[in-house]
Amino acid sequence: MFTGLIEEVGTIKRVDKGAGKIYIAAKLIPNDTKGKRLAVGDSVAVNGACLTVVDFSSFGFTADVMPETFRRTGLGELAAGSPVNLERAMAVDGRFGGHIVSGHVDGTGTIAEIKEEGNAVLITVSAGSNLLRQIAEKGSIAIDGISLTVANVTERDFTVSLIPHTVKMTNLSSRKAGDSVNLETDVLAKYVERLLAFGGGSIENKKSSITRAFLAENGF
Repeated sequence: MFTGLIEEVGTIKRVDKGAGKIYIAAKLIPNDTKGKRLAVGDSVAVNGACLTVVDFSSFGFTADVMPETFRRTGLGELAAGSPVNLERAMAVDGRFGGHIVSGHVDGTGTIAEIKEEGNAVLITVSAGSNLLRQIAEKGSIAIDGISLTVANVTERDFTVSLIPHTVKMTNLSSRKAGDSVNLETDVLAKYVERLLAFGGGSIENKKSSITRAFLAENGF
């Protein structure tokens, strides 16, 4: 499990889709002396996708990437030199400063617009209806593994507002309109949607005895 608070921006050395491996240059992640050092088998979120470390050195690490991960994320589109957000799995005794991020990317979106608003940066991301129906205003969203709060959501896209520190410490400082980003919606939204469609069939067509009123009465 992760929190969506990025520890370091690493750099892609190589993506080998045939071998199912990704090679990343990093400094902090493999050399942290304050906590537990990186080890083979550790989980690291790379642009929000939870990957398993299979090799490492003081200069970076290698992780396996299965075909499903390449299909669901934008990792296969990365090239040598691409900046990536990195976060190790949360320690049991650590602070929970972001929100619950599983590292299981639900799909990708496309940056539609980036603009400044005072000291903040507004980023609007277009996404499919299957993702947008799990996104709520003032709810949580992970973009490339970054824990963010939704400022606005429409039928076509959603907008987040970034403080200067987030822009500086993540790869969003290098993003531009048209770029693809990994998205992970709030895990609670997934289960609520599943409950509403309980019994099988599609979300759109299946009638359920569980209503919004029922969920509200029971604390959802």
